[in-house]
Amino acid sequence: MKDDLNCKITQVVQVSPMMKIFRVAPIGWELPDFIPGQFVALFLPPTVARCEEATEQYKEAKEGKMIKRAYSIASSSKTKEHIEFYITLVHSGALTPRLFNLQIGDRIGMGTRFVGMFTLKEIPADQNIVLIATGTGVAPYMSMLRTDAMSRTGKIAVIHGAANSWDLGYSSELTLLQTISPNLNYIPTITEPDKEPGSWNGEKRFIEPIWQDNIIEKEWGFRPKAENTHVFLCGNPMMTNSMTEILEGEGFSEHSRKNPTGQIHVEKF
Repeated sequence: MKDDLNCKITQVVQVSPMMKIFRVAPIGWELPDFIPGQFVALFLPPTVARCEEATEQYKEAKEGKMIKRAYSIASSSKTKEHIEFYITLVHSGALTPRLFNLQIGDRIGMGTRFVGMFTLKEIPADQNIVLIATGTGVAPYMSMLRTDAMSRTGKIAVIHGAANSWDLGYSSELTLLQTISPNLNYIPTITEPDKEPGSWNGEKRFIEPIWQDNIIEKEWGFRPKAENTHVFLCGNPMMTNSMTEILEGEGFSEHSRKNPTGQIHVEKF
């Protein structure tokens, strides 16, 4: 099975107790081109040990069969040395407890087909975009921003929700991008401010009421509408479903192969 593990771990960053950033580099092969926002499969054999924080496995892995899961790419498509992933530990899962036990230099498998329609490819550069995420759902947006989204002429807003501030991965990078780019607004929000070790002066609401409070209009000076703005949703299905309903009530429609002009883009695995 080791021969199938075609990559190695080159960096591991502990973002929070349950979240890590992994960099994965190919061994003896060249990374294919991909479009920011796409995803790819990572895999490991069931013989790899699970981390100490793991609980009883929800579903037993089959002996001799690779455990595979798809993850959005966080790195720029211009980077050919590695692929970056932002991953949450699922304590009872099959793959993530094994991923969280890996160290720098360990082998891992990665697919060679990068796929997905959750991209900016068909959106004109002068259109505004709102990138909404919970938890690790911010990963595909980092790939977009790190590649070419910052060169767009339209406005960009990133709304990122998490329970606590330490779960807001990439917050330092997004804060820096907001500082240097007049077109970018970064709006982090947490829902458990009482657990913060220090003061938190940012948003403390769920994403839905933040949107309904016209936060984007306050930041941009105009209201985002279907004719000028595309909204991307990635993360907790409860959030993506409720935001889709809210947006449809405001005249937006969901993007799909049957509706390629839709302005609501939802990442669904």
